[in-house]
Amino acid sequence: MRVPSKLRCLDHSLPLTTTNGDGSVEDSAALVCELGCQILIVRRIPRFVDSANYAASFGAQWNAFRRTQLDSYTHTTISRDRLAKAFGGDLEVVRGKTVLEVGCGAGRFTELLLMADARVVACDLSSAVEANYANCGEWPDYFVCQADARAVPVAPNSFDFVVCLGVIQHTPSPEETIEALVGYTKPGGTLVIDHYAPTYPATFSRRLLRGVFLRLPQAAATKVSLSLSRALLPLHKLGWNNKRGRWRLRRQLQKFSPLVDYYDVYPELGEKMLAEWAVLDTHDTLTDYHKHQRSLEEIESCLVNCGLVEIEACYGGNGIEARAKMPTASGDAAMSTEA
Repeated sequence: MRVPSKLRCLDHSLPLTTTNGDGSVEDSAALVCELGCQILIVRRIPRFVDSANYAASFGAQWNAFRRTQLDSYTHTTISRDRLAKAFGGDLEVVRGKTVLEVGCGAGRFTELLLMADARVVACDLSSAVEANYANCGEWPDYFVCQADARAVPVAPNSFDFVVCLGVIQHTPSPEETIEALVGYTKPGGTLVIDHYAPTYPATFSRRLLRGVFLRLPQAAATKVSLSLSRALLPLHKLGWNNKRGRWRLRRQLQKFSPLVDYYDVYPELGEKMLAEWAVLDTHDTLTDYHKHQRSLEEIESCLVNCGLVEIEACYGGNGIEARAKMPTASGDAAMSTEA
């Protein structure tokens, strides 16, 4: 993994290089700028933030379930279908383009962007970058670092595409995060995002347990969440077929159980993968520190206020999916939006 030309120190906005001088991150102890900034490289990944932050539970989650949502592991196209839809239906648009993936997690979308021949710079606030590197580190046009979505260490307005899926609702301020993402997008470039909608399925049991888990130390919350999910799995498995009466059991469990059950959404996963996804996403929904919801109109308004044009937004995927372009000239900002 080599330092991309777009990487910058956060203090001086100057280019960064490795202490060994050859640009190879794996063989260096730190990144430096000419004015003395030094960014430590820990386990072959530059760290611009500490792992002890509000996203720590996601770091634990993605390192425990490093491959669970990768299409290359599930042998499905679930992740590819979601990513392609967010891009407007075809990943061919990223071929040969620079892509900044913010909130990369374990790399379910990172590997697909790389497979589509994009040049990817990925980042995450949590230690999930370690899972991402383990999954994608062999690709030549790939770089990953640990950084905050609101302060990614890259040159401003420098990427053809900026992608942030499954992330914005978990940041302290979705509007601030979107504004920051816009700042990384080059003129004529495209921002691709999604966000939880007001219809997000926060059942009573999930709201109750999340309130409890957020009061626990992160490690304890993770341990209890995983144990609870695995204890509930046998009950849910009873409903994982279409035999007479089983659908009634599923309906009741969907109302009262905190377990996130994908049987009716992704039956192609099979029982083993359904169990992994259930445990993973139950932990996700019970331990996330921030969980915001926004309407379609609120997301569109935010994109308009950020000066973006050719806005396309709809309900789907994680709740709301949206794409928009950075104007190439000041006159473009007057263009109308389309829902």
